[in-house]
Amino acid sequence: MFGNAPKPLWQRWIMADDRNRIPLACRAMLIREERADRWILLETGIGAFFDPVLRDRYGVQEEQHVLLESLSSAGVSHEEIDVVVLSHLHFDHAGGLLDVYRAGEPPRLLFPGARFVVGADAWQRATEPHDRDRASFIAELPGLLEASGRLEIVQGATSATLGPDYRLHRSEGHTPGLLLTEVPSEEGPIVFAADLIPGRPWVHLPITMGYDRFPEKLIDEKQALLSGLVTRRGRLFFTHDAACAMARVERDERGRFRAGQEWPRPEGLPI
Repeated sequence: MFGNAPKPLWQRWIMADDRNRIPLACRAMLIREERADRWILLETGIGAFFDPVLRDRYGVQEEQHVLLESLSSAGVSHEEIDVVVLSHLHFDHAGGLLDVYRAGEPPRLLFPGARFVVGADAWQRATEPHDRDRASFIAELPGLLEASGRLEIVQGATSATLGPDYRLHRSEGHTPGLLLTEVPSEEGPIVFAADLIPGRPWVHLPITMGYDRFPEKLIDEKQALLSGLVTRRGRLFFTHDAACAMARVERDERGRFRAGQEWPRPEGLPI
């Protein structure tokens, strides 16, 4: 998760267990548009599609579908979601699209009323993965999404499904065509940072992941995004930070980017 950064450095931020694993979230953002009367979900987390062997390998602690429980606690079911936006199709960001693993049964797609939004290059990567990241994808998922008849493959900076209020930032450093959704807000825009900046430690420009295909390019992409967010008093929404869901982007006294004001659990936040 920290690329070429040495452990004595990164363990200042996160401590590893006896198997050298660190706690990570797989967080989604649920948006309620009152005027449009619709529910928008940014990503779906890892879900519960893993068989027991893979669940142990990746340290997934829950057997139940946590996203479905979280939606229920917010008063909405997966059947009521109108739009699901997928930054990319790695299993820890899109696995929640699938129902709970049942031995001997094929994967089943949830969210029967939703339109699914994914970038064109991210889609191509999922359907034609490289050997380096083939294991990061769910082989059956693209076929299920395509068969739903509710798939929008996005080429530009906006989505016909989402509408013009949402800006889509594109990134190539982690995986081809990663989409970062910018949510407009009166308190400064919120960018769903996905795997470009998975948590507060990765706000630091030099910190990248071993999973990133082009770390130097990713750093340049972070520089451009964070510079703009500082100017606009923007915030980042983190998918993998176990302790913090969102933070405002600031510069410290030396000009380095940092996570400023934090929102550990921003439920019911008006935007």
